[in-house]
Amino acid sequence: MVQSSLLEPLPSRKRVSVLLPLPFPCALDYAVPQSLADTLAPGDVVVVPLGGRRETGVVWEETALPVDLAPPPPPEIAASRLRPIKERLDLPPLSAELRQFIDWVAAYTLAPPGMVLAMALRSHLRGEQTAPAVGWVRVGEPPESLRMTPARRAVLDALPQGAPPVTMAELTEKAGVGVSVVRGLADAGVLKSMLMGPVSPFAEPDPFHNPPVLEGDQATAATGLRARVEERVFSATLLEGVTGSGKTEIYLEAVAECLAQGRQALVLLPEIALSAQWMDRFARRFGVRPAVWHSEIGQKARRLTWAACEDGSARVIVGARSALFMPFRDLGLVIVDEEHEAVFKQEDGVTYNARDMAVVRARLAKAPIVLASATPSLETLNNVETGRYRHLVLTARHGGASMPETHLIDMRENPPPRGLFLSPVLVEAVKARLGRGEQAMLFLNRRGYAPLTLCRTCGHRMECPHCTSWLVEHRKKRVLACHYCEHTEPVPHACPTCGAEDSLTAIGPGIERITEEARSEFPDARIMVMASDTISGPAATAEAVGRISRREVDLIIGTQIVAKGWHFPHLTLVGVVDADLGLGGADLRAGERTMQLLHQVAGRAGRAEAPGEVLLQSFTPEHPVMQALVSGDFAAFMAEEADQRKPGFWPPFGRLAALIVSSENADAADNAARQLGVSAPHGNGVEVLGPVPAPIAVLRGRHRRRLLLRTHRNIAVQPILRRWLGQVTLTSAVRVDVDVDPISFM
Repeated sequence: MVQSSLLEPLPSRKRVSVLLPLPFPCALDYAVPQSLADTLAPGDVVVVPLGGRRETGVVWEETALPVDLAPPPPPEIAASRLRPIKERLDLPPLSAELRQFIDWVAAYTLAPPGMVLAMALRSHLRGEQTAPAVGWVRVGEPPESLRMTPARRAVLDALPQGAPPVTMAELTEKAGVGVSVVRGLADAGVLKSMLMGPVSPFAEPDPFHNPPVLEGDQATAATGLRARVEERVFSATLLEGVTGSGKTEIYLEAVAECLAQGRQALVLLPEIALSAQWMDRFARRFGVRPAVWHSEIGQKARRLTWAACEDGSARVIVGARSALFMPFRDLGLVIVDEEHEAVFKQEDGVTYNARDMAVVRARLAKAPIVLASATPSLETLNNVETGRYRHLVLTARHGGASMPETHLIDMRENPPPRGLFLSPVLVEAVKARLGRGEQAMLFLNRRGYAPLTLCRTCGHRMECPHCTSWLVEHRKKRVLACHYCEHTEPVPHACPTCGAEDSLTAIGPGIERITEEARSEFPDARIMVMASDTISGPAATAEAVGRISRREVDLIIGTQIVAKGWHFPHLTLVGVVDADLGLGGADLRAGERTMQLLHQVAGRAGRAEAPGEVLLQSFTPEHPVMQALVSGDFAAFMAEEADQRKPGFWPPFGRLAALIVSSENADAADNAARQLGVSAPHGNGVEVLGPVPAPIAVLRGRHRRRLLLRTHRNIAVQPILRRWLGQVTLTSAVRVDVDVDPISFM
């Protein structure tokens, strides 16, 4: 932990370290001017010179990290070379807890610490600070010479002597008068203006507002989570429950206990912009909505939320990954909902897994963390198995609803007509449900109209000019798009290779093509498409959810967005168009991910009184994933996955770290990867695989090569990576990205 002396002013120090939100390997030393010598403390936000410009940073001090993570100390700079700090900004300092968390994330991921700081500091500084409001107070009785009109009397009645200050807008509205009446009383010495302290934009959630009635396993689980919060020490608990078992309502009871203790709670959701129903549940339980933190909120809202988190007035923060870096005053609980979701891994910039770093943040805050999922990751299940995490299990759906029955459609025996993609068995099942006035869903995790466009004459395939990936046709927009770099181009009339006109044809189905087929098969159905192309942001999501709940939609056609915990009580049938999608390739977690995704999708069916059914279209119905989905035995499937990974020390039974070498020049990338391969570490329990071209060998114009370091579980990868990278000198034309604990191998 941070030494206590580091929290005090530094009067005797002539130099301090300042961490800048820039990609430097460490903090930089600066001289302390005499004007700040008695007051400057770690965490203070300061302005320092850097070259010919001024930069904002934070006074930093060494953090006690585990030996395996601690980076080597930076070289000492002579005092005569130090430049002085320019000024200290009038901003709240970063707490010791947050600074230690930033150091921990940087050391674990091998990212420049300044780039981790940037995720916390830039929101702190961006834009002008909100000026305090001007309020009015009563300071005396009206003089006898002042004529008392009904309007003036109304103002005095609205603002009695000793009342707290109120804004002009509040006072005029309450008294029902104009601004001139208030100013007239101020001129007479009856009222006085004053600066008001910041008013929190977030109402106080009431932990006793609308408590649920919980019974059986639900009550036991809620009691257990409340007890963890009451202990006020770090603990980790997996809350595992079948879809529809009420996991959200249960962990909100832990939030209620946290609020009752006067502490703050952080809830991480995988898709915060798509969580309209979650926000409604929170408001029903606590009477108000929580503070929200994600990329789509405006700059003013970001500044207000940041300040309210820092001063403690934002009691519950619900956010995406970056909410981990907010300045909580007294963090008492962390929730990670749908902890298995791959979206918690940030792939660009600082590469980190928000689920794993949330455990670190909770540990540093001495707070419990709850990881909730119907389909927990193998890493989390292994932590339960080894005793690191507690385990609470809910085996039944809430309110007596039953789990849906799952059936396989063997596409070899029940193929669709030529050129179509829905089996007659699935089509008839949808018609039957719609005929009974129930809702149905078709799921395909592929955006666009078709994943491949080729020429029937010469066989040319339309490929992205910047990536080794096929262009996806989006027929509605009349473009071909790359889903890796967002390159788009119009659909050509003629083949760009042979010049044959009208020879380009779409191969395979995307969500748009399934929608086209569905409109033909179910002409009277009211169809809604839920994909990132059609549903963007909280407002659009809330509208879509409302329409479905009001039964204004008969058939939902969606991508993975529809797997995100929705509760649609009238949805009784889910049809998965291509259940095999995702099982191909060499992805270590292909089976686990497919199982989790399809299990979550299947869980949308039959969540109320009417029983649900799930139909999986598959060309490999004998695959273990398909058989596990039919049997509903998720635990047995994950146990088999674990047995397959143990002998090779694959995660979670070993450690992985990837090096991704990239350059705009293919030869430069090959040479750098070859150098790293020659100098690769080796030894007992240490192995390096590669270098090899990445599956996406060219991405955004950069040629990519991959090396994979694998070690036994008891061997940390960070010291090995530091030594390895330190042995190789690379040119500026080459970039090496480090991904500790990779979940994607593209």
